[in-house]
Amino acid sequence: MLEIERKFLVKSEQFKTEAIRKIRIKQGFLNTDKDRTVRVRIKGEIGFITVKGESTADGVSRFEWENEISKMDAEALLKLCEKGIIDKFRYEVEVGNHLFEVDEFFGDNAGLIVAEVELKHPDEVFEKPSWLGEQVTGDIKYYNSQLSKKPFSTW
Repeated sequence: MLEIERKFLVKSEQFKTEAIRKIRIKQGFLNTDKDRTVRVRIKGEIGFITVKGESTADGVSRFEWENEISKMDAEALLKLCEKGIIDKFRYEVEVGNHLFEVDEFFGDNAGLIVAEVELKHPDEVFEKPSWLGEQVTGDIKYYNSQLSKKPFSTW
């Protein structure tokens, strides 16, 4: 249940032509404490509830627990979430032996595109596609929980 990932800005929309999947995601946060976040998400037609722990100092890893719930339950829980619902498209792009998840945000976060790649260990080597930009791993302003409070449009 340890999540290890690197996060990057995206410098072109070329990833869209390489994507193997695209899905709409709507999510909110029941709790955005720095030690733990509790997220409610609707991904397509499926709901999820996720608890994430505090990130390591470098932002590369943290505890994550996720469980599927019904879409109806997720819709009800979204009404209880803190202000600032996240709305985005997620593109899945296979690059070498890794899957990049590229999030294109809408609403108050429109214009922001962020890519994440999950790793097996913090120092794992992975192929970087040409559309990948600056690494922002560990920069909390790019965490979805923070984007819900201080959206990209206010920077």
